[in-house]
Amino acid sequence: MRKIAVLSVALLCLFSCKDKQSKTNTNTTVGEEITEVKTYAELSIAQGGEWKDGPRGHKEYSNGTSFKNVNSLQVPQEHTDHTWFLRYEGPGWENSQIGYRLYLDWRNAIDIYGKKVDSLVLPYVGQDGFDSYHEPADWGQDILKAGKSMGIGGYGRIVADTVVHFQSVKSTFAKMENLNASSSVNIEYKGWESGDESIDLTTKLTIYPEDRFTKAELTPSKAIPGICTGIVKHGIKLQKKEGSKWAYISTYGKQTLASPPDNLGMALFYKLDEVAEQKEGIDDYLVVFKPANKTLTYYFLGAWEQEKNGIKTEEAFIGDLNKKLESLEKTNSIN
Repeated sequence: MRKIAVLSVALLCLFSCKDKQSKTNTNTTVGEEITEVKTYAELSIAQGGEWKDGPRGHKEYSNGTSFKNVNSLQVPQEHTDHTWFLRYEGPGWENSQIGYRLYLDWRNAIDIYGKKVDSLVLPYVGQDGFDSYHEPADWGQDILKAGKSMGIGGYGRIVADTVVHFQSVKSTFAKMENLNASSSVNIEYKGWESGDESIDLTTKLTIYPEDRFTKAELTPSKAIPGICTGIVKHGIKLQKKEGSKWAYISTYGKQTLASPPDNLGMALFYKLDEVAEQKEGIDDYLVVFKPANKTLTYYFLGAWEQEKNGIKTEEAFIGDLNKKLESLEKTNSIN
């Protein structure tokens, strides 16, 4: 059974986990006014079913009846794309302006949830049909087609001009972190093989209460060439700008899954001294990092024209990016 039965949204809870400075741990039921929770990250797994051989030659999670949110997950060896095990296929994170999700399988791309409302919506997404988020809803929808790319700000390794995703990994462990001032998705990949290299990779994707960006931090276990990130190519001209320390690449235009397609801006900020080159790949506009065994930091964002009180023009989008670049040049941080 490929679709999970509808789970009463009224029974779902958001958790604002306390950090070291917090005095309380607030649980807020979806459907009530959310005042304490400003950011949110979640991972939801199917319950009540079992792994069975599927028609595509791999296991599928069959006859699931509900989803359950978990704080952490050792991803089952059976899991790959479209196994019906993870609600919207991976972890999601959001604030009042935008949401993102990562395909927690070999694709490892990052997608955008465009939001028409200024409230948190992830607990609703994918509850009324496994891939219902592709259709327009009152809250918004999945607006980005990642295809074979890394989506927006995803990560892989370029080998012989081809981006290697996560087809070969010994194990993947994901953990959600909801603090008062941010929410993060933390992932540990053990034995990621690409080309003739095998490394461990730890990643952290963090969203803050204000603005649309995610801070990405990648920490490889050893220095290898070719680790990369990028922006999916949708026939939109690439814009780029460099400062003395930081730079960005961006696209803006009709490149969404909305019908008809409407305007979406995407951007990626990176440190010039951490990057070997910026170039065009087969499916992505690429940013390729220098070999390093230290943490690599970059930021990515999307800006949808249907967002409530959002950015409506390319001129406004570029103006916003330039302000962020100026902040990075001065403080080494957007937030």
